[in-house]
Amino acid sequence: MTEFTKTLCPYCGVGCGLEVSPPAQLGKPTNRDSQGNPIWRVRGDKAHPSNQGMICVKGATIAESLDKNRLHYPMLRDSLDQDFRRVSWDEAFEIITQRIQTIRFTSGPEAICMYGSGQFQTEDYYIAQKLMKGCLGTNNFDANSRLCMSSAVAGYIQSFGADGPPCCYEDLELTDCAFLIGTNAAECHPIVFNRLEKYHKKNRKVKMIVVDPRRTQTAEAADLHLCIRPGTDIDLLNGIAHLLMRWGSVDPTFIDDCTSNFPAYAEVIRHYSPEVVAHRCGISVEDLETAARYWGESQKVLSLWSMGVNQSSEGTAKVRTIINLHLMTGQIGKPGAGPFSLTGQPNAMGGREAGGLAHLLPGYRSVKNAQHREEVEDFWGLKPGQISPHPGLTAWDMIVGLENGTVELLWIAATNPAVSMPDLERTKKALLRSPFTIYQDAYYPTETAAYAHVLLPAAQWSEKTGVMTNSERIVTLCQAFRNPPGKAKPDWEIFAEVGRRLGFADKFAFADSASVYAEFVKITRDRPCEMTGISHEQLKAEGPTQWPHKENSVIGGAKRLYTDLRFHTSDGRARFAAYHSRGLAEPPDPNYPFVLTNGRLYGHWHTQTRTGRIEKIRSMYPEPFIEIHPRDASYLGISENQLVEVRSRRGQARFPAKVTKAIAPGTVFVPMHWGALWADEAEANALTHPKSCPDSGQPELKACAVQLTPVNIEFPTNNLPTASQRMLSC
Repeated sequence: MTEFTKTLCPYCGVGCGLEVSPPAQLGKPTNRDSQGNPIWRVRGDKAHPSNQGMICVKGATIAESLDKNRLHYPMLRDSLDQDFRRVSWDEAFEIITQRIQTIRFTSGPEAICMYGSGQFQTEDYYIAQKLMKGCLGTNNFDANSRLCMSSAVAGYIQSFGADGPPCCYEDLELTDCAFLIGTNAAECHPIVFNRLEKYHKKNRKVKMIVVDPRRTQTAEAADLHLCIRPGTDIDLLNGIAHLLMRWGSVDPTFIDDCTSNFPAYAEVIRHYSPEVVAHRCGISVEDLETAARYWGESQKVLSLWSMGVNQSSEGTAKVRTIINLHLMTGQIGKPGAGPFSLTGQPNAMGGREAGGLAHLLPGYRSVKNAQHREEVEDFWGLKPGQISPHPGLTAWDMIVGLENGTVELLWIAATNPAVSMPDLERTKKALLRSPFTIYQDAYYPTETAAYAHVLLPAAQWSEKTGVMTNSERIVTLCQAFRNPPGKAKPDWEIFAEVGRRLGFADKFAFADSASVYAEFVKITRDRPCEMTGISHEQLKAEGPTQWPHKENSVIGGAKRLYTDLRFHTSDGRARFAAYHSRGLAEPPDPNYPFVLTNGRLYGHWHTQTRTGRIEKIRSMYPEPFIEIHPRDASYLGISENQLVEVRSRRGQARFPAKVTKAIAPGTVFVPMHWGALWADEAEANALTHPKSCPDSGQPELKACAVQLTPVNIEFPTNNLPTASQRMLSC
């Protein structure tokens, strides 16, 4: 019988359990890829509570990328116009530590930055925080979660006093009304959506509302699709609240006993009459009233959102306005109900637990809180005042720091900002100015590698053992099942070795990742995300568990938060937020009359660093495209597959047209996945702007103003270079 290794899918925040078996099975030939590498067999783990054995095409094909274009050895060059040369780890570590020490004692630690990723395991995140925020004394660690979920983090903290989605996936199969806004879950979180859709089909009394300017696969399954104009989310939410208040469909006892600031909120929503809201959103009054009626008549309402809400200059306001609807109707702390952010990355939640954003410390602590700093300093054995009281640079602040010369060392790990950052031409120019960039990744080449002075080969999910936390707070042990290729090392080991060589050996005396995790969970004691009852050994023996999970508590954790209706605020009450809609940071105008939005496709993941190397997925999506409504296409003289030049105030890109009624007039859509390695002039973020939410620092990647010009040639779909032709040899 074949022995399976239990692990976790390293793609989205659904957190699907996987079982992986060796390529060769008794009596069967070894399955190999086109390059002759054996392919491990992957299937869904039926025992995992999150996916119950289901997996999407990304999870099913993940093993095909394991040996494709891997970075095997440390590489070095003195300047960006030189070729890389292979070096030993010892030489790479020596150069890195010398550079860090020089900057620390000349310019100061604030000139040092690290940009990490939700692809990290929790152990990687934790050691990076200990190195940067503890030993080096700079809070300049941020992660690509800043581009993903930081508005949800800020919204939960401001409304409830602490981060953490209060719901679980079981609620998908218990709710009376699912309200999905700013999420194409069918493509971006497919297993979550599969569970919801199956339940919805079996229970016709259950309602599903989808809010999206595109008629996505998610919207196709809805009872009501609200095709609102981009930037009018708060108008819609306040309009629903206005009707619920008018109809008396509120929970006054819950409001009085469990919340604060309701009068200010009530004053705001009285300005959002159905006629005003319908006009602003571009929907009918009837549809608005139907949405409000579905919510008001349901005993259990579950809201779900993702990047369409978070990636906005008013992202935190949107999150809190969603939460307001739950508070005014008492829809929280019970099965089938609550505000549920769908995390974008596999361990973005674990990063938040470990303090993996520039304003956070481990255990859901804040760098601005003196008591929190003292607690972490004491735990790490640091002198008082070692941790800076000032939030560090966010991801975009680091780009600005490169521009103005205040950032002298940038360490990038497990992410690809030369594709994923906004205002991409400005980002690339800033990266070219970096005096010293370390790039740590499993694959080569990537777009960001072109801007690095040092390349460090990282072990990926199959080659290191560690923990990840998914969107429903389930903690899963991801077990290694193969050795890293070449000289690749786990991220936490790289960070720890640098820490030791900088003179902090006593702070990084870890034998393995299990001992790292054992230290980390201790720092969560008595915190909202307590995990003192979790260990590698326990997870391996008993399976995944949810937090909070205290020491000596029963396996399973707490499925839902706030079941006692007490919150992590000073008075125990959840806080209403009173926001008027401000709309888009960059609305359309006569010169740039269209709103460009962007998002994921079902098969691809982020910037294709992994999925672009899998033949089945590449064949599903042979090229990028732009969706445009037939009315707009007719007006501009654009036909199907015709190349369209898209310009914003920052840059331009070209895409073949996909003429479809699935997009609202005046709005166009492009997928976000294509960088310079995978297609010419098709980078979505060459167009986007960096204006961000003032509370979360999350850029408005979801909307910018553009103009369209048809190119008088049809897109040459038959002559596209293959992905392998685009790739360079390592």
